[in-house]
Amino acid sequence: MSVDIATVKRVAHLARIAVTDEDAQRMTGELNAILGFVEQLDEVDVSGVEPMTSVIPMEMKKRQDIVTDGDKADDIVANAPATDENFFLVPKVVE
Repeated sequence: MSVDIATVKRVAHLARIAVTDEDAQRMTGELNAILGFVEQLDEVDVSGVEPMTSVIPMEMKKRQDIVTDGDKADDIVANAPATDENFFLVPKVVE
């Protein structure tokens, strides 16, 4: 895949980035180098490799799914100007 100056300018326009002709020329070469590297990666056979999140095997840290806090609804709405059954009451803003 190859990128030309028109493509660089179009992508810059879509990203709302101001690009001069000189910058577009430089970016064309840089983007082509990046895309060439990605094409090299596409040639690697990874059919026997399992997906991983890290290069070092490790187990995900997990915690017990227990409730450690709560039952504070009365404390939470204590300073509210208007409440009803532990819910905040707010004025209607849409008619």
